[in-house]
Order: sequence, then C-alpha cells, then structure tokens
Amino acid sequence: MNEPRPTSTSGKLGLSRRLVPMTGRDPEEHGRTASPLELLFDLTFVVAVGTAAFQFAEMVAEGHAGQAVIAFVLAMFAISVAWISFSWFASAFATDDWLYRGLTMLQMIGVVIFSLGLPAMFHSVEEGSHLELRAMVIGYVVMRIAMVLQWWRAARQSPSFHDVGMANIRWTLIVQAGWIVVAFVHMPIAVVFVVFGILGALELVLPVLTQGSAGGTPWHPHHVAERYGLFAIIVLGEGVVGTVASSGDLLGGGDGTHWTWNAIAVVIAGVGLTFGMWWMYFLTPFGDILVHRRKRGYLFGYGHIPLFIGVAAAGAGLHVAGLYMEHHAKISGTAVVLALALPVGLYTLMIYLLHALLLSTADRFHILLVALTIAVLLAAVLLAAAGLSIAMCLLVVMLAPFVTVIGYETIGHRHQQQMLDELGRQ
Repeated sequence: MNEPRPTSTSGKLGLSRRLVPMTGRDPEEHGRTASPLELLFDLTFVVAVGTAAFQFAEMVAEGHAGQAVIAFVLAMFAISVAWISFSWFASAFATDDWLYRGLTMLQMIGVVIFSLGLPAMFHSVEEGSHLELRAMVIGYVVMRIAMVLQWWRAARQSPSFHDVGMANIRWTLIVQAGWIVVAFVHMPIAVVFVVFGILGALELVLPVLTQGSAGGTPWHPHHVAERYGLFAIIVLGEGVVGTVASSGDLLGGGDGTHWTWNAIAVVIAGVGLTFGMWWMYFLTPFGDILVHRRKRGYLFGYGHIPLFIGVAAAGAGLHVAGLYMEHHAKISGTAVVLALALPVGLYTLMIYLLHALLLSTADRFHILLVALTIAVLLAAVLLAAAGLSIAMCLLVVMLAPFVTVIGYETIGHRHQQQMLDELGRQ
C-alpha cells in the first residue's frame, strides 16, 4: 500500500497493477505501513518457525539437547536471514505492481519448500553422520532467484542504486553457489560445519559488502521497525502454540472438561509469558530511534537474529514442559525448566543489548532490571532442582519479563524518555 501507481485511462483495457519504475521509495514517506503482501509473506514463515520449534522441542525432550540447539540455531539463522533480506529490500523498493507481487509470491513458494526440508535437517543432526540440507537449499535457491530478479530490476531502473543492486546480485549468487556445494557435494561432517560457518558469516556481512551497513538503500525507519515488530509477534505466536501443545493432552478424562493443576499452570505460564515478552519488546520505540540512528540499521536488523531465536525457543520450551508432564520426556525436571528459562534469558539480554547499541548508552537502571530478571530465572531453576513441581517453576519463569514491564511502567520510562530527548538534540 502507499506505492505510487499510474491510474488506468478511462475506457481503456489494461492491467490494474501496471508496472511501476522501481526507482526507490521515499525514506521519509508519511504514514508508511506494512502492506498486505508483506503480511502474507510473513505468514509463510509461520510454517518454518513452527516446524523448527516443534523439531527442537521433540529432540530436547528425547535428551538430545546439544544436537537440538545446533539444528535449531541453523534453522532459525536461515529463516531470519531469508526474512531480513526481503524485508529491507521491500522497505526500499516495493512497487506492488504485478511483477513485484509475482516475484514475492515465488519467494513464498521457496519458504514452503525450505520448511519441508527442516525435519530432515534436524534428523541428520541428531544422527551426526551428515548434514541434510538439500531440500532447504532448494527452497533457498527459489527464494534467491526471486531476490536476484528483484535486485536486477532495481539496478536497471534506478541509476542511483545501480551499483548497490549489482553488488547484491553478485554476492548473493556467490553465497548461494556455496550453499549448493555444501548441500549436494559429499564431505565430512566437520568440514560441512566449517563451511557452514564461513557461508553464514558471509550472509551476515553481505549488507556491509553491498551497501555499507544497510545504509545504501532508501529504507524507511518506521516501516522497518514495524516489520520487525510484526515478525516478533509471529514468532511470539509460537509461545501460544507451545502452550496449546503442552496443555492439550493434560486435560483429564479425554473429553477436555477435566482440567488438571498441571494443565492450568501451563496455560497460565505460557500465555502470561507470551504477554510479558510482547510487552517487553514494544517498550522500546525502535522506529523513532532509527530515524536518528540510521547508520545503526545493520545492528538493529541482524541483532534481532538471536532475539528471534530466544522467542521461538521459549515457545519450544513450553512444548518440552508439556511432554515432560505427559511422561513423554527423558530429561529431568531441572532440564525442563532450563529449556524455558535459558531462551527467556537470551531474549531479555538481547532486548537490552539492542537498546544500548542503538542509543550508545547503558543505563544503570537497566542493569538492575537485567539482574533481577536473571535472579527470577535462576530461582526457577534452583526450585526445580530442589524438587518443586514443574508447574510451579513454570509460573516463576513467567514472572521474569514482568520485571522489565513493571520497572519500565513505573520508573524506566522516564529514563528512556531522557535518552530519546538527548538523541533528538544531537
């Protein structure tokens, strides 16, 4: 929406969404919001995130935590990079004409193919003999073909962004060729992980190589911040999914009418934790900050990857708790609480780290809130080790994000406003 589009001539037949020159959007465009196409694009990633979280939970419950973490990080890294590459391009060049829509839908097909390959990748990591990436890489090839065509169009129609567009095409093709080699050429598992690390590093520095810290294209600060917020909400939805997966089989009697204490505790903890994490994220006005700190766009964009990992892993942790209560897990109660507490801790640390990096300042009050949050999470783990019921420990973990919520709503908002005022005067 909000894209300029030539109107059709009265009385003449023609396409409703005629081609619009991809010359770049106005980075200060008033009222810029996410388009319906972008929302549809995000929904395809629900499948990918949900599949990764489910596989992760099942592996953790089976006692393969180390392999589960490796596979989950690989999956979420790939998911995040794919989403990020499209979202920043769309913020800068979206035309919403028929060709742009068609190429974006081609990317969605790639996301679906990628998602279908996730279970095989998790299984291969669990076995440890090889890394099965073929279906995932095929999905990536489809996504990358669409992105290369989008960049080619921008480079061709926007003389001022020609070099940026061609650089993106060049480096995208180089990295994608590397992924194809990793997926389809047999090599020792240790070598595969080394090459994966190299290619992953190239994915992270690609914006720097092509456009200088994500500053070489006319992306819109508030639009980008909104897109990340919407994706965070989608990933947070996995917390609700994890809650349902955890409590569904805990209903007594098989008819869904006899709730047990464990089921009630899981529902309260899962929904409460999701609400608290959502509230935490939107305490920071990322859009306003990016207006003044445009050069920090790269830190904002890729700094969200571990944040997304933490959010999705928290949803998986709730699923692990449900499996444990249903006696389908082979791990201890302490490990179950850790499976939820560690992702929540990672999420909290990334929220505060992003805030500090974007504003170039550290608030002692923030340090206090982080310390209190860690204390709550540690208390939950220690209570589990002492033999307290898992249901009660989950309720303790649920309180962790509300340390920040209460702290900000009572005192912290004044500190943040002072920092924003100083930023505006710079």
